[in-house]
Amino acid sequence: MATAAAKRYAKAVFELAQDEGHVEQWQQRLTRVREIFEDPATAAVLANPTIPAEQREALVSGAPHVLDPEGTNLARLLIESSRIGDAAEIDEEFQRLADEAAGRVRATVTTAIELEAQDRDRVARELSRRLEKDVHISVVVDPRILGGMKLQYGDRVVDASVATKLEQLRRRLAAS
Repeated sequence: MATAAAKRYAKAVFELAQDEGHVEQWQQRLTRVREIFEDPATAAVLANPTIPAEQREALVSGAPHVLDPEGTNLARLLIESSRIGDAAEIDEEFQRLADEAAGRVRATVTTAIELEAQDRDRVARELSRRLEKDVHISVVVDPRILGGMKLQYGDRVVDASVATKLEQLRRRLAAS
């Protein structure tokens, strides 16, 4: 869950992107800023308060091939306001706002084994039909669930995994 500050930044950037009609470009900028800030060597320099802010900002503005002017300005703003640690949450919240505005839903399907393409498509189609929205799914493989699947979209989780069913059975037997 994004912090209140990350939500404010994401909302401000999203409103700007919508006004300009450049939501996709801003998605790419935010992802790039996030990647730069998540680089351990860069993050160590950017988060170091003993280095003057101007020098830290020069690190991101000195690489024009990495960020365009708007991305550089956003990066500078986050550095100035000591919010480089919020870049990932800002990016995620922006993506959520963009999906919501476009009528899309992102879902994560967790299975014990890799899903075949046709099974992924079938899950996406069925969820799209039920939610009446375009659904983009990502698949996570976690052998600990043993079988079945867990489906997460928005703040909802549908857990139909074998591991959960076995745990529920264990609890019922222990309570008897």
